[in-house]
Amino acid sequence: QVQLVESGGGLVQAGGSLRLSCVASGRTFTSYTMGWFRQTPGKEREFVSGISLSGGSTNYADSVKGRFTISRENAKNTVYLQMNSLKPEDTAVYYCAADYYGSSYQKRPHEYDYWGQGTQVTVSS
Repeated sequence: QVQLVESGGGLVQAGGSLRLSCVASGRTFTSYTMGWFRQTPGKEREFVSGISLSGGSTNYADSVKGRFTISRENAKNTVYLQMNSLKPEDTAVYYCAADYYGSSYQKRPHEYDYWGQGTQVTVSS
Protein backbone atom coordinates (compact mmCIF):
# COMPACT_ATOMS: atom_id res chain seq x y z
CA GLN A 1 0.00 0.00 0.00
CA VAL A 2 1.11 3.55 -0.77
CA GLN A 3 0.71 6.66 1.34
CA LEU A 4 0.75 10.03 -0.40
CA VAL A 5 1.35 13.44 1.18
CA GLU A 6 0.90 16.68 -0.76
CA SER A 7 2.47 20.02 0.05
CA GLY A 8 3.14 23.38 -1.55
CA GLY A 9 -0.35 24.84 -1.69
CA GLY A 10 -1.12 28.36 -0.57
CA LEU A 11 -2.41 31.77 -1.56
CA VAL A 12 -1.06 33.42 -4.69
CA GLN A 13 -2.10 36.32 -6.90
CA ALA A 14 -3.33 35.75 -10.44
CA GLY A 15 -0.39 35.31 -12.78
CA GLY A 16 1.80 33.88 -10.06
CA SER A 17 3.28 30.43 -9.62
CA LEU A 18 3.29 27.55 -7.16
CA ARG A 19 4.93 24.15 -7.11
CA LEU A 20 3.08 21.29 -5.52
CA SER A 21 4.90 18.21 -4.26
CA CYS A 22 3.63 14.74 -3.48
CA VAL A 23 5.82 12.34 -1.53
CA ALA A 24 5.00 8.64 -1.63
CA SER A 25 5.94 5.99 0.88
CA GLY A 26 7.34 2.61 -0.06
CA ARG A 27 10.09 1.35 -2.33
CA THR A 28 8.02 0.65 -5.46
CA PHE A 29 7.29 4.22 -6.51
CA THR A 30 8.44 3.47 -10.07
CA SER A 31 5.62 0.93 -10.38
CA TYR A 32 2.94 3.62 -10.15
CA THR A 33 1.44 5.99 -12.62
CA MET A 34 0.93 9.30 -10.82
CA GLY A 35 -1.70 11.96 -11.32
CA TRP A 36 -2.98 15.27 -10.03
CA PHE A 37 -6.66 16.09 -9.58
CA ARG A 38 -8.47 19.09 -8.17
CA GLN A 39 -11.86 19.69 -6.62
CA THR A 40 -13.99 22.66 -5.58
CA PRO A 41 -17.11 22.53 -3.39
CA GLY A 42 -20.14 21.15 -5.19
CA LYS A 43 -18.17 19.88 -8.16
CA GLU A 44 -16.77 16.48 -9.04
CA ARG A 45 -13.08 15.78 -8.83
CA GLU A 46 -11.35 16.98 -12.01
CA PHE A 47 -8.32 15.51 -13.74
CA VAL A 48 -5.39 17.91 -14.02
CA SER A 49 -2.36 15.92 -15.12
CA GLY A 50 -0.85 12.44 -15.27
CA ILE A 51 2.64 11.01 -15.69
CA SER A 52 3.89 7.54 -16.59
CA LEU A 53 6.05 5.26 -14.46
CA SER A 54 9.36 6.57 -15.79
CA GLY A 55 8.14 10.09 -16.50
CA GLY A 56 8.45 9.65 -20.25
CA SER A 57 4.80 10.32 -20.98
CA THR A 58 2.62 13.12 -19.61
CA ASN A 59 -0.98 14.19 -20.04
CA TYR A 60 -2.79 17.43 -19.20
CA ALA A 61 -6.30 18.74 -19.00
CA ASP A 62 -7.02 21.35 -21.67
CA SER A 63 -7.64 23.95 -18.99
CA VAL A 64 -4.05 23.78 -17.70
CA LYS A 65 -2.06 22.77 -20.78
CA GLY A 66 0.77 25.19 -21.42
CA ARG A 67 0.66 26.53 -17.87
CA PHE A 68 1.22 23.47 -15.66
CA THR A 69 4.04 20.93 -15.83
CA ILE A 70 4.07 17.54 -14.14
CA SER A 71 7.32 15.76 -13.36
CA ARG A 72 8.61 13.02 -11.10
CA GLU A 73 11.84 12.33 -9.28
CA ASN A 74 11.77 8.61 -8.63
CA ALA A 75 14.89 8.59 -6.47
CA LYS A 76 12.98 10.80 -4.02
CA ASN A 77 9.58 9.11 -4.42
CA THR A 78 8.18 12.49 -5.39
CA VAL A 79 5.92 13.87 -8.09
CA TYR A 80 5.64 17.61 -8.74
CA LEU A 81 3.15 19.95 -10.32
CA GLN A 82 4.64 23.26 -11.41
CA MET A 83 1.80 25.74 -11.77
CA ASN A 84 2.48 28.94 -13.70
CA SER A 85 0.26 31.79 -14.88
CA LEU A 86 -2.29 30.88 -12.25
CA LYS A 87 -5.89 32.02 -12.66
CA PRO A 88 -8.66 32.43 -10.08
CA GLU A 89 -10.45 29.46 -11.62
CA ASP A 90 -7.48 27.29 -10.63
CA THR A 91 -8.55 27.69 -7.01
CA ALA A 92 -9.25 24.23 -5.61
CA VAL A 93 -8.02 21.50 -3.36
CA TYR A 94 -5.36 19.61 -5.29
CA TYR A 95 -4.96 15.88 -4.78
CA CYS A 96 -2.14 13.55 -5.65
CA ALA A 97 -3.12 10.07 -6.86
CA ALA A 98 -1.35 6.80 -7.70
CA ASP A 99 -2.28 3.77 -9.79
CA TYR A 100 -0.29 0.56 -9.94
CA TYR A 101 1.07 0.15 -13.50
CA GLY A 102 -1.46 2.57 -14.92
CA SER A 103 -1.36 5.00 -17.82
CA SER A 104 -0.70 8.74 -17.89
CA TYR A 105 -3.88 9.02 -19.96
CA GLN A 106 -6.11 7.78 -17.14
CA LYS A 107 -8.21 10.77 -16.12
CA ARG A 108 -11.12 9.41 -14.12
CA PRO A 109 -10.82 9.32 -10.32
CA HIS A 110 -11.89 5.68 -10.06
CA GLU A 111 -8.92 4.69 -12.21
CA TYR A 112 -6.57 5.58 -9.35
CA ASP A 113 -6.22 3.45 -6.23
CA TYR A 114 -4.40 5.72 -3.79
CA TRP A 115 -4.98 9.34 -2.79
CA GLY A 116 -3.38 12.01 -0.68
CA GLN A 117 -5.29 14.29 1.68
CA GLY A 118 -5.07 17.30 -0.61
CA THR A 119 -3.53 20.74 -0.46
CA GLN A 120 -5.43 24.01 -0.89
CA VAL A 121 -4.52 26.36 -3.72
CA THR A 122 -6.16 29.77 -3.72
CA VAL A 123 -5.60 32.26 -6.53
CA SER A 124 -6.75 35.82 -5.90
CA SER A 125 -7.82 38.19 -8.66
